[in-house]
Amino acid sequence: MGRMAPRPSPWLRPLAAFAAAAALPAAAACPALLDHRMNSLKGEPADLCAHAGKVVLVVNTASYCGYTGQYRGLESLYQRFRGRGFVVLGVPSNDFGAQEPGTDAQVADFCERTYKVRFPMLAKSVVAGPDAAPLYRGLAAATGEKPGWNFHKYLLDRDGKAVASFPSAVAPEDPRLVAAVEKALAAR
Repeated sequence: MGRMAPRPSPWLRPLAAFAAAAALPAAAACPALLDHRMNSLKGEPADLCAHAGKVVLVVNTASYCGYTGQYRGLESLYQRFRGRGFVVLGVPSNDFGAQEPGTDAQVADFCERTYKVRFPMLAKSVVAGPDAAPLYRGLAAATGEKPGWNFHKYLLDRDGKAVASFPSAVAPEDPRLVAAVEKALAAR
């Protein structure tokens, strides 16, 4: 005759239920717009949920565009507000005018050498059309605006909700964009 497994103590059942319930909020804490896994420009896995609770500016970038100089303003904005829970996420794309033809390594080198970019850069992605990355499909659905060119900007609040969309011509230092970032950072 085999031995019977000991019965768990009745006081352990509520403890197990509490532990299981405590684990749920962590999984639910990632907003839908950030619930994506992509690669960084350097090929490392990047879980966008790591930015939950921050104000996030998502920008599709290109190295050979008339707006490429906006990298300076984006880096300045990132440095100015990152200590308050702000992050810029750059997403290189070759969708508009074939102005990002390089490999991820070439784009990374360009960003670091030319503009000293320190904000997170994701791997080159499709940002427009039916093959757009899920992140960009979600941003377009949330705002009703698709990127029309390089350096389109989407601003997400701390809850991961899209609160603003700025076309390419709106520079990172534009008072409207800066005010929107400051407002999102001030909200709790």
